Amino acid sequence: MLLSISNILTFSRIFIIPIVVILIYMKGPIAGWAAFIFFCIAGITDYFDGYIARIRKEISRLGIFLDPIADKLLVASVILILTSKEVISGFEIIPALIILVREIIVSGLREFLARIKVGVPVSKIAKFKTALQLIALGILILSEGGITTIPVLIFGKIFLWIAAILTLYTGYDYFKSGIKHF
Repeated sequence: MLLSISNILTFSRIFIIPIVVILIYMKGPIAGWAAFIFFCIAGITDYFDGYIARIRKEISRLGIFLDPIADKLLVASVILILTSKEVISGFEIIPALIILVREIIVSGLREFLARIKVGVPVSKIAKFKTALQLIALGILILSEGGITTIPVLIFGKIFLWIAAILTLYTGYDYFKSGIKHF
């Protein structure tokens, strides 16, 4: 099942990350729009890889392993590059840190629980959290596209804060489920 459609979509999300990062780093509206489009493609693959795996009954250990890693790589890479370009700066670094720290802690918790043979399924609210993070980061990427008629950057920062609050909630939810196994 290495080359199932769902795994190919997950791999494509990982391979798109450097393209998105390079395009964000470049200056100009064309690069900003291209970064936004590639980021959206990556976000769409996040939805469809799992959906296709379920309907085609192609759920694999590789897919279960790679999908959350691809999500975290995409989110972390974009947060870091937007921070380096000061799109995320000042107080907006707080929600960015919340997102990054939560992802590291939950990954560590999942690894610990896996070693003691305890599975932690992904909740629907955690899937919504990932979608909201992707929307917030997509809007922030779009702010690099030269749009001046609407306050895209402000919307992106508001969504980043909302995503961080939801990220805290889901992190607490996972921690609450996992703490009884320590």
